[in-house]
Amino acid sequence: MTSAVLSLSALLAASTLATPVASAAPQNDRPTAAPAGWEKVDGAELARIAGNDGRAQAPAATGRSASAQADDTGTYALKSVRNGKFTTTERNYAAPNTGVLRARSAAVTGAWEGFAFEWHEATETYVLKSPANNRYVAVEGNYTGNAQNVLRARSTGTGTWERFTLYYNEDVDRWALQSALNGRFVAMENSYTGSLQYALRARSLEVTGSWEQFEIFQIGS
Repeated sequence: MTSAVLSLSALLAASTLATPVASAAPQNDRPTAAPAGWEKVDGAELARIAGNDGRAQAPAATGRSASAQADDTGTYALKSVRNGKFTTTERNYAAPNTGVLRARSAAVTGAWEGFAFEWHEATETYVLKSPANNRYVAVEGNYTGNAQNVLRARSTGTGTWERFTLYYNEDVDRWALQSALNGRFVAMENSYTGSLQYALRARSLEVTGSWEQFEIFQIGS
């Protein structure tokens, strides 16, 4: 089994972002159970998974795959299985989508594609922090339309909006993220158009295929 992702790396200075637009109450769906074949990854499991490394290696341009042994430092990249692109923090997007996460980069070129995964023992969840703007990733439960439940690096603190359960499937060597806010799995919106094409959104009741599946690569230490 391959290594999991946990990082408390040094991050870049914070930039000022717009606050979310409150227009609808967040969804409070009961979190779904892990699909068959998917294993919840928690703090205790990280060392065990890391000890069973050794299969895939990432291309040289993208760093080292989480399928190789990783230490507890550095940052990591999320690559969408659906379109083969790395997730980027859109730091330069205008409000209200400043910091939205989109799977649109062909390679990891810098902090835009990096994320630190931090374990929260009390809730047994992870929070993701973007080095591009030093903000935590939140699920925008109050957004409406296509933007509802998009992931956006905009928070200076962490709560339910920013917490995720991480799952791993050894058979396919893939990862999935489930939002603590609405119990939905994160999907990459391949069919969207415009500025939110390839956006990450917590909207799936289960992991149905490549839309909800990601590869994880270590890109720094």
